[in-house]
Amino acid sequence: MAFRQALQLAACGLAGGSAAVLLSAVAVGKPRGGGDAGTRAPEPPAWTESAQPGPSLWDSNWDRREPLSLINLRKRNVESGEEELASRLDHYKAKATRHIFLIRHSQYHMDGALEEDCTLTPLGREQAELTGLRLASLGLKFNKIVHSSMTRAVETTDIISKHLPDVSRVSTDLLREGAPIEPDPPVSHWKPEAVYYEDGARIEAAFRNYIHRADAEQQEDSYEIFICHANVIRYIVCRALQFPPEGWLRLSLNNGSITHLVIRPSGRVALRTLGDTGFMPPNMVTRS
Repeated sequence: MAFRQALQLAACGLAGGSAAVLLSAVAVGKPRGGGDAGTRAPEPPAWTESAQPGPSLWDSNWDRREPLSLINLRKRNVESGEEELASRLDHYKAKATRHIFLIRHSQYHMDGALEEDCTLTPLGREQAELTGLRLASLGLKFNKIVHSSMTRAVETTDIISKHLPDVSRVSTDLLREGAPIEPDPPVSHWKPEAVYYEDGARIEAAFRNYIHRADAEQQEDSYEIFICHANVIRYIVCRALQFPPEGWLRLSLNNGSITHLVIRPSGRVALRTLGDTGFMPPNMVTRS
């Protein structure tokens, strides 16, 4: 009876204490095979071994913009002391939140002989229309659109921009598709090490260049759109959340999907949505 009650408590999700409650109940329950309850200690379930909270692994200076890291403390004036330090910290401290919208390009022709031949399919063009309508319906004042220079991303941007006519756009090679890092678990059909060595450096450069807390001079929250590719987006999400980047291939993104990252002035990062295509009819959702 006590064991059943403990299982009910654990099923209710009593964070932190559920494992302890369960073990306590098992200890006073009836032993197996008629053994002595006073001398036989129960073995804890295997799942409790990893249930205990561990130390925080969050790197607050992940973007190298933590104010304290930007100050040379050896040049500190010993007379002005803490007042001077506080003033210098405030000079480097971010004050605004950045909203990063990562858009995967729409469906495209995968059988093109050249990259320029990999244009959007008719369905892909419809998907881009719906993505543009969705972004416009949010009522946000978008600051800019940054897009990959690959054909499928450029065409997706062309269509989305019609719904956001006042938003400036810029093209970059940093966001082109590639293999960011060898995935874990490995897959037999993936790329040789040389490809990761070249693509990975570029995609990491894209992350460092675009994904960081706001500049100290930025006074208002920003809303920025990045139109690129599934591998790039998945890698960026893993890096921004400080998840193992080798796990990027475990994520899946639909064509025309919206992923929303929020970067606070403190450097904390939150994932609002991942690969959202709820604004599309089910028959228009693809992942090619």
